[in-house]
Amino acid sequence: MGNSFGNLFRIHTYGESHGKALGVIIDGCPAGLLIDEAFIQSELDRRKPGQSKITTQRKEADEFEIVSGVFEGKSTGTPISIIIRNQDQKSKDYSHIADKFRPSHADYTFHTKYGIRDYRGGGRSSARETVARVAAGAVAKLFLKHHGISFHAYVSQVGHLKLDKDYTQLDLTKIEDNILRCPDPEMADKMIELIDQTRKNRDTIGGIVTGVIQGVPAGLGEPVFDKLHAEIGKAMLSINAVKGFEYGSGFEGVKLNGSEHNDEFYMDNNLVKTRTNYSGGIQGGISNGQDIYFNVAFKPVATIMTDQESINEAGDRVTVEGKGRHDPCVVSRAVPIVEAMAALVIADYLLISETNRI
Repeated sequence: MGNSFGNLFRIHTYGESHGKALGVIIDGCPAGLLIDEAFIQSELDRRKPGQSKITTQRKEADEFEIVSGVFEGKSTGTPISIIIRNQDQKSKDYSHIADKFRPSHADYTFHTKYGIRDYRGGGRSSARETVARVAAGAVAKLFLKHHGISFHAYVSQVGHLKLDKDYTQLDLTKIEDNILRCPDPEMADKMIELIDQTRKNRDTIGGIVTGVIQGVPAGLGEPVFDKLHAEIGKAMLSINAVKGFEYGSGFEGVKLNGSEHNDEFYMDNNLVKTRTNYSGGIQGGISNGQDIYFNVAFKPVATIMTDQESINEAGDRVTVEGKGRHDPCVVSRAVPIVEAMAALVIADYLLISETNRI
């Protein structure tokens, strides 16, 4: 149950950080979709480890193999299975925590829930699991491209350094121009310097990824429990290290009066538009045709390179050594993950919308 996501466009992921492989089964992808494998690989490359000095130095090519659901380059309508094999796992790096609970990790909660845990890199709780989501999200993007829907995510904050510009003031084509994936070059340099200094201090730092979905038609979403923004929120909060989600005006909206916050409608060449977009493209849980934008907050990575006090499975006081290869800040690699999860939600709701009318 906890390893599946979606309704009609549904995925099921499997695998562990230090297991033989990770993968995803995609069910509900319409038949006849051209599966661009080069595009899928490019999306995985954006997420893979070892990209730069501000990411973990684990080396994984993250090359994938499609083992079902595609024939002669097109989806067949049957489940698509994609597998990504692990190549550079160093399980011995984790032998020192075989019976210890790392602070702010899932070690204790997994042990409590299951009575057993894979301590090698966190097993199923590792962020490496997201490689399967990005593969599935790439297929969703290929599907949504035919509907004119596009996705952009970028780093808008690292620690105290915040990009105080609305996404409409930025050139989103420049997101991939630097290793941080921040479209403002000057701010990107400052953020990269902060992350690198944090790494040298053997510590970690958090940040925010901003997501933008454009071209979404009006009418996607359900009006009560399955509101579109609720599902996007669930998707984002399911990503490792995420501690917060807001869309539209978010928490800043409380500073405005209703007269300032309301988005007035007008007609533009027979298209319904709004003069402002504090709603974030969603009203009553249903898309209104305007851009959907949101922020996702990522905590500082729990694994730090200094010793910490904790307990072991017997309840004894122990010291957890700072060892292994880890990201000093996850936001640069989280960008494609945020896009992938957003794409999975929109693909799912686009298919659901086709069942709402005769």
